[in-house]
Amino acid sequence: MTRERIERDEYDDSRISQRVRPLRGGESSFSAPDDSEDISSRVIDLDVDDESQFLRTQRRVPVRRGPLAKKTANRVKLGIKFAIAAGMAGAAAITTYGYALHAARFVINSSDDIEISGIRNASRAQIMEIARSDMGRNVFRVQLDERRRQIEGIPWVQSASVMRLLPNRIAVSIAERTPVAKVQIGPRISLIDASGVVLGPPANRQTRFSFPVIHGITESEPLSSRAAVMKLYNRLIADLDSDPTSPYSKQLSEVDLSDPEDVKVTASDVGGTVTIHLGNTQFHDRYKLYAEHVGEWRRQAGSLQSVDLRYEDQVIVNPDMPKPAASEHAAAKTSERPAAKKIEPKPKSGRQEFYENLLNRYL
Repeated sequence: MTRERIERDEYDDSRISQRVRPLRGGESSFSAPDDSEDISSRVIDLDVDDESQFLRTQRRVPVRRGPLAKKTANRVKLGIKFAIAAGMAGAAAITTYGYALHAARFVINSSDDIEISGIRNASRAQIMEIARSDMGRNVFRVQLDERRRQIEGIPWVQSASVMRLLPNRIAVSIAERTPVAKVQIGPRISLIDASGVVLGPPANRQTRFSFPVIHGITESEPLSSRAAVMKLYNRLIADLDSDPTSPYSKQLSEVDLSDPEDVKVTASDVGGTVTIHLGNTQFHDRYKLYAEHVGEWRRQAGSLQSVDLRYEDQVIVNPDMPKPAASEHAAAKTSERPAAKKIEPKPKSGRQEFYENLLNRYL
C-alpha cells in the first residue's frame, strides 16, 4: 500500500509539471490536461480524493487570555480605587484630629467661654465650680457625660445637657426641679419636690414660696421612702383641689404624714387653727364637710382645736385635747361656767340637728 501511494505521488507530480509551462519572462502557465491519460490514472485520482476525507483536520490556534475574567478585573480595579480613596480620607481625618487637639484656638480660656442657661433657683456658683475645672483645657478633651452627671448631682437640677460650641465654648442647659411643699427635718425647714428630693434655699433670696409644711419625714429616711410619702401628699393636694371653684389646699398651713392611714392637716382661718383628721381617702368630701360646719362646731364647742372626720356619720370634736382631772373639771364647771342665756330657738334643718346630736354625744 505504501508503494502504491508513492507511485501515485510521483505520477501526480508529473501531471502538474506537464500542466505548468514556463512563459516568456519567467512566468508560468497551466496547460490543458492531455486526453491521452489512461483511465487508470483518473481512477487513482478519485481514490486520493476519497482518502482525503479521513485525514485529521488542523488544530485551532488557542488565543491567550488573562488570568481574570473581564468582569472580575473591573471589580478589582474599582476596589483598589475605593481603598485608595479611603486611605486618603483616613489620613486627612488623622491630620485634622491632631490639629484639633493641639491648636490654641480650641482652648477654653476663661469663664466667659462657659454659657449657662435655664437657671432660676439653682446656684450658678455651684455649676461654675464644676465647669471651671475645664478652663485651660482643649474643648475636645472635655468629658461631657461626666460633667453632666456632676451637675445633675446638685439638688435643684433635675436634668442637664452639656454641649461643645466651636471653636472654644461650652454650653450648659439646666432643667430645674419644682418645689411643691416645705418639709421640716429636725429644726430646719426646706423645700421639697414631688419625688421627695429635699432642695436647698433658692439662689434668689427674695423668692418666696407659699406651701404647707410637711411633718413626718426624717433626715435618715432614704429617697425611696420619701418618694412614697410625697406620693400620698400629691394625692391629698390633687383631691382637695379637684373642684376649681374651691381649692381647699390654699387653706392648709401644715400636713402631718407620719401615719399614712391618718392624714392630719392644719387649717387656719379668722376663728383660729384647727387640726383635721382626714384618714386616707375622700379628702375633698371630708374637708368640704369641715368647711361647711366649722363655724357651727366652734359655737357649740366653744373652743375648737381638732376634729376627726374619718368615720361615717360621725364627727368627733377635739379628739386631741387632753382630758382634765375629775376635780379640776368639776371646779371649772362651778367657777368658770358663764351664766346661762336664754336664746330663742330657731328652726333647724334636719342636717343641723344631726350634727348637733353628734356634737352633744361627744362633748
